[in-house]
Amino acid sequence: MPESIKTYDFKPGLSAEIELAAISAIFQQHQLNIIKPHRTDFYHIFWFTQGTPVHTVDFIPITLKPSTLLFINKNRVHFFDQTGNYDGWVLLFTDAFFARNTQDAQFLRNTILFHDLLEIPTIQLDEAQTDLTIIFQQMQHELAEPNDPVHASVLQNLVHNLLLLADRERRRQGFTEIKKGPDLDHTLHFTELMEKQFIRLRSVNQYAQQIGITERRLQQAIAKSVGKTPKQLIEERVLLEAKRLLVHTNQSIKEIGFMLGFDEPSNFSRFFRQQIGQTPAEFRKSFIV
Repeated sequence: MPESIKTYDFKPGLSAEIELAAISAIFQQHQLNIIKPHRTDFYHIFWFTQGTPVHTVDFIPITLKPSTLLFINKNRVHFFDQTGNYDGWVLLFTDAFFARNTQDAQFLRNTILFHDLLEIPTIQLDEAQTDLTIIFQQMQHELAEPNDPVHASVLQNLVHNLLLLADRERRRQGFTEIKKGPDLDHTLHFTELMEKQFIRLRSVNQYAQQIGITERRLQQAIAKSVGKTPKQLIEERVLLEAKRLLVHTNQSIKEIGFMLGFDEPSNFSRFFRQQIGQTPAEFRKSFIV
């Protein structure tokens, strides 16, 4: 078991930070890496066309059917089904590729496809839904073309259209949507800041100051959006990272607690038990085969 969770950067040497590859090809080339828990600094859109794999994202097993789209945000810890008895396509791209201006960056930050606060997004396609599959085909064609002054722009527009159409289809299929407005904007801003700072910053008031609102207003916004308090979201994020490190690394419980900002191992163990009713040692042991 490694000392840390492997993080992969985007593939170097491409004219634009976007790649569309057959899942079978990715599996053949990188099997030993992708069947192990890992994170990346880029986005994944899977289009499964064959087989019924189980893709695991942060301890959540997702059983997939043919003609399913799966969206995975950057920095999620996930791994592929080790059987390899499935195929399809995976689209990979970075913030640098997509966010050509502030509007693009905001769109990517707020889309329900990568920032659903309640579940990991999947979309089941039927045979009549050719608009999304046509975009995949258009991207394949454009990626095969020689690089020219409009190459990256064409690809970015295709990805943008894919996300817009997928957003529309997900809404048609029904999901628990959080009402748009200032409350959701503040909640997303909070989660974005928290993702970068949760290890060293646990003060709700300081997050509120960074957002430019009062602590009470932040409390109200998050309660209306997800029915929780900011403190609960911070604790859940700390707990998730603790689980990741306990299961996917060989670091000691003392080292993990210290890494997550706990001065004493007993404080870390107490926090962990309060959250899930198990000690860190008991949780780790439950994942040992």
